[in-house]
Amino acid sequence: MTLAAPHIDTGDTAWLLAATALVLLMTPGLALFYGGMVRTKSVLNMLMMSFVSIALVTVVWLAAGYSLAFGDDAFGGLVGGLKYAGMAGLGPDSVQGTVPTLLFATFQLTFATITAALVSGAIADRAKFGAWLVFVPVWALLVYVPVAHWVWGPGGWILDRLGALDFAGGMPVEITSGASGLALCLVLGPRLGFKKDAMRPHNLPMVMLGAGLLWFGWFGFNAGSALGANGLAAAAFLNTLAAGCTGLLGWLFVEQKRDGHPTTLGAASGAVAGLVAITPSCGSVSLLGALVVGLAAGVVCSYAVSWKFKLNYDDSLDVVGVHLVGGIIGTLLIGVFAAKEMTGGTEGLLYGGGLGQLGRQLVAVVAVGAYAFAVTYGIGKLIDRLMGFRADEEQEQTGLDLTVHAESAYDHGVLGHGAPVSSSLPTAQKVKTQA
Repeated sequence: MTLAAPHIDTGDTAWLLAATALVLLMTPGLALFYGGMVRTKSVLNMLMMSFVSIALVTVVWLAAGYSLAFGDDAFGGLVGGLKYAGMAGLGPDSVQGTVPTLLFATFQLTFATITAALVSGAIADRAKFGAWLVFVPVWALLVYVPVAHWVWGPGGWILDRLGALDFAGGMPVEITSGASGLALCLVLGPRLGFKKDAMRPHNLPMVMLGAGLLWFGWFGFNAGSALGANGLAAAAFLNTLAAGCTGLLGWLFVEQKRDGHPTTLGAASGAVAGLVAITPSCGSVSLLGALVVGLAAGVVCSYAVSWKFKLNYDDSLDVVGVHLVGGIIGTLLIGVFAAKEMTGGTEGLLYGGGLGQLGRQLVAVVAVGAYAFAVTYGIGKLIDRLMGFRADEEQEQTGLDLTVHAESAYDHGVLGHGAPVSSSLPTAQKVKTQA
C-alpha cells in the first residue's frame, strides 16, 4: 500500500494562520496586563519589556531556535540540530503535517515570545532594560529551546522516552517561565519598600483589558495546538473556556471567604490561573476534567501568590504564584483526569489508568522546573556580574519610565497636577523636577 504524500490542507492552514495571530496578540495583551499591575512610574518600562521580547525572540528563533527545538534530534533527546538554521531548506511548499512548515515554525515562535515576556513580570520595577535585552535571547536559546525540544520536538526525551503529556505548553511555557521568574527574583533581590510600601496596581481597567486579550488569544494558543481545524481543536477550545471560568470563580470564592470582598484583580488573576492550568491538559482531559483543573488552579493560586511574603522573594506580578503553580497543577492533573477519548489511549488515575501517568507527569515537572531555575539563575548571575542586572536605587525610586525611556505614561500621574514640565529644562533637571 502506497502512503499518501504529505499535503497542505487549506482548512487546517487557515485555522493555524488565525491561531498564530491570536497567540501573537497575547504578548501585547500581557503587556497591558502587566502594565496595569505596576505603579505609574514604571508602566512604560513594563510595556517595553514585553514588546521588545517579540523582536528579540523572533530574531533568535529564525536564526537557530526553531532548528534546535524542532529539528531532528541531535543529542540524545536533549536538543535538535542546526539543519534548519536561518530557516534553510524551508520553502513555501515544505509541509509539517497538513500545514506549511513555515507556518508551523511561526506558530511555535509566538509561544517562545510570550514565554520570555512572562518572565519579566517577576522582576518588574527594578531591572535594567539593557540587561533585559541581553537576557532574553540568551535565555530563549539556553532555556526555552531545549525544553520545547524535550516536550514537543522529534526525539525529545519527555515526549518519546518518558511519555509525559503536554498538549499546549504547561512545561515549556508556564513552568519554565515561573521557575525562571523565581530564579531572577533571587538574583535581583526585592524591590525597595517590599513588604513595607503599598505597591498596588495603578490601572485596574488596563489589567482587565489585558486579561481579556490574553483569554481571547488563549483560544489560539490551546485550540491551535491541534494543528488542524478538527474535533480535537474544538474540544481544546471548549476546555479552555471552561477552565478560565472556573478559575475565575474559584479565586473570587477564596477572596470572598478570606477577605470579605471579591476584586477585579482577583477575577483577572483567577481567569489567567485557570487558563494556565488547562494549557497542558486541554487536549487530554474531558470537559469535567477541565472544570476541575480550572477550579483547582483558581483556588490554589489565590493562596500561592501570598507565599512570597512568607518566603521573602519578591515576585512582583505573581509569575511564580500563577504560572509556576498553575502550570504544575495542570500538568500533574493530566495523570488524574486524562481520558482516552481525548488522548487516544492514555488514561488518568480517575479513569482506571493507575499511578503510572501521574508519575511520568511528576518526573517531567521536576526536571523542567529544576533545569529552568538552575540555568536561568546562572544566566542572571553572569549578566549581573558583567553589566549589572538591577537598576540603581535612584532610578528605581524615580521610576524607570523617566530614567530609562525619558517618557511618562501619564503626565498628571507623575507631576500630581496638569501643568507640564517645561521642555526647555535640561533632561536631568526635568527628571529631578518630576520626581
